Amino acid sequence: MRYAYAITTAALLGGAAATLALQPAANAQTAQNEPGTIAAAAPKAGAPMSFADMVARLQPAVVNISTKQKVQVQTQANPFSQLFGFPDQGGGAPVTREGQSLGSGFLISPDGYIVTNAHVITAAQRGTIESITVTLSNRKEYTARVIGKDTASDLALLKVEAANLPFVKFGDSAKARVGDWVIAIGEPFGLGGTVTAGIVSALNRVTGPGAFDRFIQTDAAINKGNSGGPMFDLNGNVIGINSQIYSPSEGSVGIGFAIPAETAKPIIETMMKGGKLARGYLGIGPQPIDDDLAAGLGIPKDRGELIRSVEPNSPGQKAGLKTGDIVVAVNGEEVNSQQSLSYLIARVQPGNPAKLSVIRDGKPLTLTATVGTRPSEEELAGLAGGDDNGDDGDDGTPGVEQGGQRASTDQLGVQVLALTPTIANQLGIIPGSVTGVVVASVDPSSDAGQKVQRGDIISKVNGVAVKSPAEVAAQIRAAKAAGRNTVVVYLTRPRQGSLFVPIKFKG
Repeated sequence: MRYAYAITTAALLGGAAATLALQPAANAQTAQNEPGTIAAAAPKAGAPMSFADMVARLQPAVVNISTKQKVQVQTQANPFSQLFGFPDQGGGAPVTREGQSLGSGFLISPDGYIVTNAHVITAAQRGTIESITVTLSNRKEYTARVIGKDTASDLALLKVEAANLPFVKFGDSAKARVGDWVIAIGEPFGLGGTVTAGIVSALNRVTGPGAFDRFIQTDAAINKGNSGGPMFDLNGNVIGINSQIYSPSEGSVGIGFAIPAETAKPIIETMMKGGKLARGYLGIGPQPIDDDLAAGLGIPKDRGELIRSVEPNSPGQKAGLKTGDIVVAVNGEEVNSQQSLSYLIARVQPGNPAKLSVIRDGKPLTLTATVGTRPSEEELAGLAGGDDNGDDGDDGTPGVEQGGQRASTDQLGVQVLALTPTIANQLGIIPGSVTGVVVASVDPSSDAGQKVQRGDIISKVNGVAVKSPAEVAAQIRAAKAAGRNTVVVYLTRPRQGSLFVPIKFKG
């Protein structure tokens, strides 16, 4: 998934629901999309002959957002310096260069509050934002300050000092239907105000594991630079904030995504009031259940999520959640491909209870958790830890000693060894901190060859703890006897983390 914001300088390589209290007073300026004023301009039912009158009213509220950044760039050493006896000029040291990023936004009040995407005003790696400039459709420029930025939802609120500005209001995205006409207005590739039209292609489209990765999908052309711009319905209401595109070419291929207004409104309102965003948190690592996992677990597809990890002393652990549990509902709302566990928990107010419907060892179970407060994205990254710099070994994986108790599990295409203290030390883990068997080799032609690698530690097979190759083989036989063609292993990859992996039998 790619963010839809434009980079115009080579120095950068990559931008509780309540309506906003913006009711106009007597004789005050009204929104560009005020129902009484937009009705005459809005196209009638059916395919419109033109959007021109409607766009003429809405476009003045859409702005261009540009940032100036200082970016640290690593330079290469001059290979000819020593060859020709020139003094060392410090080649290879980082240098600071200027860069610029472009995006879009829209005014939501006459006194200069502007909504955009958080990534539009986020510096590139090793960079800092020097200034943010907002340009209106009449080319008038303002310097903006950041009122709030929320990385989790990819929303930001800016403010410029001005009065009597054109603005628009949020609509109700919950009323949007697949097939409805929508209009996107933004500043793609820095070309200036650009209008595109299309339809709602899908609703509640999940693009990632995050709590806010649920979008309105559209075929209206959205390109780099459209990020932060509004998506309008035919009544002129903002029902989405254009945020991402799916594209192998970094250009529009008819698949764009917008943050729904029902998600954005309460977040933006909280920022406007100077409040702190608080979201529910359990301290667990959920894992979506794909078709292979469902087959291996013997459960229906698209139902629930696996718990692959539980943090010590977290709300999830205190509630009794365990690794391997399958959470199928939260407060009666089903966990599925359109409603992730993270999404449902994030909606619970911290301090409130969450009733969790769980399947453990094939049996239903109900647990109640007192939901905590979700840490910031930076704090969560610190909790995750890990080292992605690679491991030892000639094949990119940790070295594993030869010899010892070994079993060839031909049905899976892997060979495993008992996890001895010596092997644990070779893998860089504390002996006894993880139990199980270690993968010694993998058949690249098998399903395991695409999912498992040498040095992985398998702790469970089909929910049963294993500590020897013989115990692994026993669980494979049990799965085949039950008529399954897949087993689910719980594995730990040193310095990267743990997850459940479905592996199909060979043949």
